[in-house]
Order: sequence, then structure tokens, then C-alpha cells
Amino acid sequence: MSALFEPAKIGRMEIKNRLVRSATCEWMCDADGRAGQNLVDLYTTLAKGGVGLIVTGHGYVSRTGRASPGQIGIYDDSLAEALKPVVEVIHREGARVVMQINHAGARARPDLNDGVHPKAVSSMHVPDLNLTPTEMTEQDILELIRDYGRAARRVKEAGFDGVQLHAAHGYLISQFLSPLTNRREDRWGGSFDRRLRFLQAVCEEVRDQVGPEFPLLIKIASQDFIHGGLTPQDGARIAAQLADFGLDAIEVSGGVEFGKTRYSVRAGIKERSDEAYFVDNARRIRDVTDLPLMLVGGLRTPELMERIVADEGIDFVSLCRPLINDPELPNKWLDGSDERAGCISCNQCLIRRDMPLRCWYRYPE
Repeated sequence: MSALFEPAKIGRMEIKNRLVRSATCEWMCDADGRAGQNLVDLYTTLAKGGVGLIVTGHGYVSRTGRASPGQIGIYDDSLAEALKPVVEVIHREGARVVMQINHAGARARPDLNDGVHPKAVSSMHVPDLNLTPTEMTEQDILELIRDYGRAARRVKEAGFDGVQLHAAHGYLISQFLSPLTNRREDRWGGSFDRRLRFLQAVCEEVRDQVGPEFPLLIKIASQDFIHGGLTPQDGARIAAQLADFGLDAIEVSGGVEFGKTRYSVRAGIKERSDEAYFVDNARRIRDVTDLPLMLVGGLRTPELMERIVADEGIDFVSLCRPLINDPELPNKWLDGSDERAGCISCNQCLIRRDMPLRCWYRYPE
């Protein structure tokens, strides 16, 4: 059997194969972040396609923490109830599902958050949104930590198999971790250890809410790819702490959105040499932790994914855009196909946020 289709575990969660659908915002919820039938249909299709673990698009943990229209909300108990049908259809197809939770911080758009001006780690201008957020007070920070815990509790009550913290791509936890965006001089910023304090506090609060056995995953920025941000060495230092914080698995990503800079999702993945662009950073992280690792970033070729799992010490490979283009890829590979993913990495699926998630190359109309 291919290494990609061997079963594996994250904590107590048993997963039928090593293929993960990485979190991808769906832009399918209503103005309150409530899930409906179109979200159920999307995840039915993904689960039927054969992927072992699905991570939902990021759910915002407080009412004023939304980053984009149509984003899932998880800031209220009633929103968790609306997600139960999503969980049910995924389980029916034999897949597992984890919900990613997040707060946009400096990237919270006032037009999507009742006109509320965003609060952030530091009062640093956000060029692409053309605004300067207000620096969070101590009380703001403590309340947000509680918001993460309450959101994780709702995820568990909705029947999900686990929860993933979004700590990458320039959102709130990433903003605390990075020296580029964390300019604070109190106990929440400055030194490496103080910049790590918010994440540690969030993990502790989540554990208090969900208990010691509920799988807790994290997506981290292994590197910011921008001057003044996290280096690969910083990413490995963060990863080395995560087992002690109660984490069960790490998804290795990277890059931030800052002005015109966007290194988290690269376009033009045309050759095999373009693929797996975070793998070197994942190797560094593998050297400092025994936690299960997921690798995301430009993966297209099943033979390369097989080698990464079999030979690199990476436990799972995460796919985003290829499964938007063709959610049936896992089943095709299980049946013996060596077909490269048909995604052309045009990134229109992630840029056109005015409509629900789709592959604009395969389904232009």
C-alpha cells in the first residue's frame, strides 16, 4: 500500500490516510457567519473524494474578529449548532473533520465587523487595508484568550474531531509571534518568550474548555518571508515549545499578507521543483519535535507526496487548491493513478472573495 494511504493518528483521532484538506475559507456563510446547505454540499463532495482529514475554513472566535465575507463564525453557541450537519456528512463518508479557529486582529475589516475599528497586537499601519488598528489593552488580550477557549468548546460540542489554531499568515496569533508586527513592550511582546505568551495562554484556555484528550492542532508560520519577520530558526524555536503547550500536531506553513506581499500561497506551481516550498522548514521542525507534522505548500505530484511521507518524517500532506480543482484526487490516487493535480495555481479561487469558493479555471462560469 502507498504510504499516502496508510492510517495514522493525531492524539486519539484515527485518520484513514495521510491526505489532509488544508483550511480554506469557503465564503459561504451568511452575514452572521452561520453555515447553510451550500457549506454542507461542499464538505459532502470533499469527503466523498477520499481525503482522510478535512480542516474547515477559519472560524472567527469573536464577533469583531472577521477577516472576509462569508466566513464561518464560531463566536456564539447557535453557530455551532448550525455546523452539526457539516460534521455529520463528513463522518458519514468515513473522514475526520477539524475546525480551524482564528481572529483577524489587525486584518479585521470594519465593514464586516459592525463598523468596529480593529484592535491588534500593536498599532501598526496595514497597507492593503489602509488602516491603523488600535493597540490592544491587557483586558482586550485576556478577553480574546477567553474567546478562543469558548470557541473551541463550541467546536467540540458541534461534534468535530478536533480543533486547529490558526497561527500563521498574519492573523492574530501570528501577529503576536512575529517581531514584525509585535512591537509591544509589556509582558505580551518584546523578547521571543514574551511574544510566545499569547499562544501559550490560548492553548491553556482551550485545554481548560475541551479537556486533555480532545485533539488540538496548530498551523504555524515556519517563516514570514519578509524583512523583520519570523526566520526559519524562529519557526523551529516556536515548534519546539508546542508539545509542552499541549498541542497534538503541527501544520507547517509560512508567509504573511502584508501590503502587496503574500508568500503563503504561491502562484505558478508548474514544475516538480516548484512544489513543497516549505519542506526545508519542515525538516528543521522535524529535528526539534516528535509531534505529528503536516506539510502544506504547492504539493501537486503524488509520487513526491509519497516520498515526503515515506522518507522525510512528515506524517501528513495538506492540500488546498488541488482539492478545489478536483476533490476526487484522493480516490484517483488510491485507485493507482499517478496523475498530477490539475490545479494551475492561478490563485483565482483565493482572490475572488466576492463569490463562494470554486475553481475558476475548471468552472469559469
